[in-house]
Amino acid sequence: MGIIEALFSLLFGGGRNVVRETAEVFRENSEAAGQREVQLRGAALNQFAAEFALPRRGLFDRFMDGLNRVPRPALALGTLGLFMSAMTNPVWFASRMQGISLVPEPLWWLLGAIVSFYFGARHQLKGQEFQRSIAETMARVDGVAQNLRALEALEAGAGSVTGPEPEAGPNAALDNWRQDGGV
Repeated sequence: MGIIEALFSLLFGGGRNVVRETAEVFRENSEAAGQREVQLRGAALNQFAAEFALPRRGLFDRFMDGLNRVPRPALALGTLGLFMSAMTNPVWFASRMQGISLVPEPLWWLLGAIVSFYFGARHQLKGQEFQRSIAETMARVDGVAQNLRALEALEAGAGSVTGPEPEAGPNAALDNWRQDGGV
């Protein structure tokens, strides 16, 4: 019995399991793999949380962000309000416009500059996007013209609407297939 106990204690005793350690050379320990997977997912989620976390902003920053969102809607709604007031109470509207006529010209220039700078960046961005879309559209003109010619030929009753066959280099596989009676 002493030999078998010594053999088992050698294989399984002393805090080591030689059979398990040998098997792990050939097959991954699934429990350890699960723990590593949990740690990996946790680290990825922590990274995403840190990446997308909104910084705690102060009262002044939140106030300024809100204030920066006011001018466009205020101008749009104010203009609509002026139109409505001109229709509903023309005398009140005319008296206000008389007051505006007393504003000195340099102040109008200053207002124009402020509004231009405020809306200028957005206008420039939208203008550049529009130019890109025009360029992309113009790049498709030749293809659309060919498609229209093909449709007109189809409507007129022509047999083939595909146009000339594209030029291609020699194709040995296709030539063999044709020689074998493929076409």
